[in-house]
Amino acid sequence: MEHKVEILHASKSFSGQAVVSDISFNIASGEIFGLIGPNGAGKTTIIRMLLDMIRADSGVIRILGSSLSDGIKDSIGYLPEERGLYRRLSVMDTLNYLGALKNKPNKERALELLEKMGLSSHRDKKIGELSKGMQQKVQIIAAIIHDPEIIILDEPFSGLDPVNTKLVKDLIIELGKEGKTILISTHMMDQVERMCDRIFMINRGSGVLYGSVSEIKSRYGKNTIFLEFEGELKNIAGVRKTNLSGNYAELALEAGTDPQDVLKSVVEKVRVNRFELSTPSLNEIFIQVVEGT
Repeated sequence: MEHKVEILHASKSFSGQAVVSDISFNIASGEIFGLIGPNGAGKTTIIRMLLDMIRADSGVIRILGSSLSDGIKDSIGYLPEERGLYRRLSVMDTLNYLGALKNKPNKERALELLEKMGLSSHRDKKIGELSKGMQQKVQIIAAIIHDPEIIILDEPFSGLDPVNTKLVKDLIIELGKEGKTILISTHMMDQVERMCDRIFMINRGSGVLYGSVSEIKSRYGKNTIFLEFEGELKNIAGVRKTNLSGNYAELALEAGTDPQDVLKSVVEKVRVNRFELSTPSLNEIFIQVVEGT
């Protein structure tokens, strides 16, 4: 399998403080890859090393089989965590200008992407006149306007409402089907759970999990119940941990607990609209890994 991105034993310190420690992973051609972990874990530092914005203290980084040259940089699309567009330029002028910087101005592609993102009617507005969510979508379009082979998106869902989150997710999945190699960096683990082929999970600068989402989840077994309910959920026998979010709950079962017993106990307390036995969420797996449970 051809690897478009490779990072081998990369480390980086600032003022003697290790920010990234001995990180290794690769991303295959046409793969949607998730770089996930909490804020401050080192995700953006890894991306900046991949883009040669900062140099690793040690290790090897290869993009498209070699170190990053100006020619290879034109094959990369990048959405930075800290957004920044020219507020006085119109949307179309912004996209034409940024496409020209990559030697690929493409008005037709710009119009097509604006249509997909629901921004066609705003194409002549100035960036400063748009809502934050609209500006975010323009910035995502700007990252891919030159039809790059590799796309790196740092927190692409930040600040988006559910409708626009779905639009961006659909776009990313479509780009993956076109054969683009995509790296998504985010602390919102639920967003990558169904999108990514593989993930690299980082905590405090060190890798803690690496592999396919299904393989990682299968390691933890079907020991979690996803519950949608009406009423007040109290202590349930056989449940080790409860993650509550409104009328939704993720119940981590104790070893040996029969889910049928949990169901009997739950229906005595609340009205059940959904009861699903599954592997734990990536978010719960991450918490378990970090807490060492």
